[in-house]
Amino acid sequence: MWNTEEGNHTFITKFILLGFGYLPELKLFLFCMFLMIYILTLIGNFLIILLVVADQHLHTPMYYFLGNLSFLEICYSSIILPKMLTDLISRERTISVSGCIAQLYFFGFCSSTETYLLAAMSYDRYLAICRPLHYTTIMHGKLCFQLMAGACMNSFMGSCTIAYLMAQLSFCGPNVIDHYFCDFTPIEKLSCSDTSLIELVTFVLTFDFTITPFLLTLTSYVYIITTILKIPSAIGRKKAFLTCSSHLTVVCIFYATIIIVYMLPATPTLRDLNKVFSLFYTILTPLINPLIYSLRNKDVHKALRTVCSRWLFFVRSHLNPPLSSIFKTQTKVVRRSC
Repeated sequence: MWNTEEGNHTFITKFILLGFGYLPELKLFLFCMFLMIYILTLIGNFLIILLVVADQHLHTPMYYFLGNLSFLEICYSSIILPKMLTDLISRERTISVSGCIAQLYFFGFCSSTETYLLAAMSYDRYLAICRPLHYTTIMHGKLCFQLMAGACMNSFMGSCTIAYLMAQLSFCGPNVIDHYFCDFTPIEKLSCSDTSLIELVTFVLTFDFTITPFLLTLTSYVYIITTILKIPSAIGRKKAFLTCSSHLTVVCIFYATIIIVYMLPATPTLRDLNKVFSLFYTILTPLINPLIYSLRNKDVHKALRTVCSRWLFFVRSHLNPPLSSIFKTQTKVVRRSC
């Protein structure tokens, strides 16, 4: 894990991810729990994508963004959980410096893309509730694609910048990361190089990928709530609120944990709890998102019933032979016996 270069300087080639290794008596329990979470996350989000693709009634901007969100949640989990599960049953729990930077890059790309995707979804709900007559003319397929492509390109450039600057740093020891994945702050603290440039760039990109989409999302919901409160009937207010309640729940969970982990002062209490709070937006949020969007969503329920009925019809038609063929077979057997 150590290479000696440039005289007396010793440079690190691998990091040790502590993860939850300080709880050896709970390793088996944690492994089974996180494995179940990973499996359920994949099943739930793949099901959302399948429904959005298979059912034409869900070919709308709202569900287009929801399908992309589910894809991001699958990527989120696959970037972090497989390595985390391996570390729970492994003794070494090591990761190379390049592998750590790669994990940081993909995690940063997915998280920054999700912030702008949530902002795009809030803008979609704003148009649907506040400007319903202009919704179809404004939120068309081309604009949906442009919003998604813009979020991906912006996140790609920002994540590449951070990964490039991180690759220029030297790490001289210690090589222990007190986290279950390669997050920016724990890695940056281990560097023995000048980190002023990367800290400045990260500060600027934080506004680009966190503050800006958060303010856009907040502005959309201020207009949405104001419009809902102006609806005269209680039934109308309830119906309008239900159209955005699922997305609002996801936004609150996502940004609340990000603010606690990255923006609050690093007090000793919060420093100890950061690993636990990080579980919410990296592992638990991808699991509960499909549940939040499907529990009270009649369109998703209807699409699920339609897809299940088609699948059952397909299985029955291919596995069970037609009644006429069964009758003919039985007739031939009777004739031969006679």
